[in-house]
Amino acid sequence: MSKKKNKSRDTKAGPSSVRPIAENRKARHKYDVLETLECGIVLLGSEVKSLRNGKVSLDESHGRVIEGEVWLVGCDIAEYSFASQMNHDPRRKRKLLLHNREIRKFAAQAYERGLTLVPLKMYFQRGRAKLVLGICRGRKLFDKREKMKKETMQRDMDRALRQR
Repeated sequence: MSKKKNKSRDTKAGPSSVRPIAENRKARHKYDVLETLECGIVLLGSEVKSLRNGKVSLDESHGRVIEGEVWLVGCDIAEYSFASQMNHDPRRKRKLLLHNREIRKFAAQAYERGLTLVPLKMYFQRGRAKLVLGICRGRKLFDKREKMKKETMQRDMDRALRQR
């Protein structure tokens, strides 16, 4: 007996698939990322719909510890056009879901060593919005230039090796 495959299930992504929403590319240029942590994010219904349309900007956002909880501040999730009266404020603070031990460890490092909590990437995993938050140290201008020089030199060496 031969079994028929369900084509609709084969073409869709599996339940554990990761679907990217947004990435903060400037963060890797402006900061040295020391450590990262994946966390959940509390959202309203219209925010989820807007995220599915890709209407989010992580460029000016950062994490902040307020009364023992970590919040995402400055993240711009555009209003969902079909939500009418039930729409959300695009730049409201959003609570991040972390275990207490993670909050203590992460927040203590950021506070004691003068580091910044920067969102690096946002994606959907199993239908839930996730955020990768990084503990970052700000780069000085000369550090940025030096990194760019190294990358350029490495690119040139790779090109030269490929041509041979």
